[in-house]
Amino acid sequence: MADLVAVAMSGGVDSGVAAALLKKKGHQVVGLTMLLWGEGSRCCSPQEVRAARRIAQKLAIPHYTLDLRPSFQREVVDYFVAEYKRGRTPNPCAICNQRIKFGLLLRKALSLGAKRLATGHYARLEAHNGRLSLQKGVDAQKDQSYFLARLDRRTLGSILFPIGGLEKGEVRELAQKLGLALEGKRESQEVCFLPPGGVAPFLKERLGSGKTKITDRGGRVLGTTDNPYGFTLGQRRGLKVAEGKPLYVLEIKPMEEIVLGEERDLYAKMLWATQPNWIEEEPLGKARVWVKIRSRQEPSPAVIEPQGGRVRVRFDSPQRAITPGQLAVFYQGEKVLGSGWIEEVG
Repeated sequence: MADLVAVAMSGGVDSGVAAALLKKKGHQVVGLTMLLWGEGSRCCSPQEVRAARRIAQKLAIPHYTLDLRPSFQREVVDYFVAEYKRGRTPNPCAICNQRIKFGLLLRKALSLGAKRLATGHYARLEAHNGRLSLQKGVDAQKDQSYFLARLDRRTLGSILFPIGGLEKGEVRELAQKLGLALEGKRESQEVCFLPPGGVAPFLKERLGSGKTKITDRGGRVLGTTDNPYGFTLGQRRGLKVAEGKPLYVLEIKPMEEIVLGEERDLYAKMLWATQPNWIEEEPLGKARVWVKIRSRQEPSPAVIEPQGGRVRVRFDSPQRAITPGQLAVFYQGEKVLGSGWIEEVG
């Protein structure tokens, strides 16, 4: 009998095509959809659950909905709010992948008898000498390996990425042929639970408000804000100060001070990353790699050096707005070597 594979179905074409491809290969397939947030959210809401159910019916596979809202609130949303409260910029997708999709959901799938959990991520798993490696997706514009860089080796052995070797256009064509393309279906967003107003009102509702001064690097007061949360390094829009030249957020001290400066002040060549997660072998000393400090950035050449539970990263050229709270992901060619949380800059 073919292995049972559970597919995390979001209601979109990527996970729908992933399920269809597995079924075509002869696997027993069951669809699992997570209910993570309420009506109106961009992902894993009741309307997305209904869309996933329709796709499962189209594919003639069993489908189950798992209400994971309390866990999602605790593991992802509370983390998101706490990071902004500290003046850092969180990365909820990486946390959700590690703790919810490939944490809680994977455990539930295995408890149901599934041998693997598959998703519609654009990433690849390849075996070399009996060892799995995490690789970039073939479609460079859709590659999601950055958000998967917190997964460990054991987890990689229990998951599948059926569409990682395809371009997005190929996936859309397959969806059309299968009748899975949903008219008006939105692409998944990085922060699926935010309301249309975005991060500022979301945080204001949970953290309150208070006058916070906006200053330049010399301490001169340029203005104030009554919503001190939700700023991020490098931000230019929404600052509401007029100095006759573009200014950008350089430092964030919520309820105290938001420091602005010129764009040239945003650049640095070094960072320290904490809580390293090594998918490949940890380097014994310095190693030349490519590093991404945000998901939509091209990797930049750098030298990394693990030091006492931290990793020092020295870039060949200055990087703009290296942001504490974000991931630094280390690549060797197409392969993900590991990652760490950006803690300090310079």
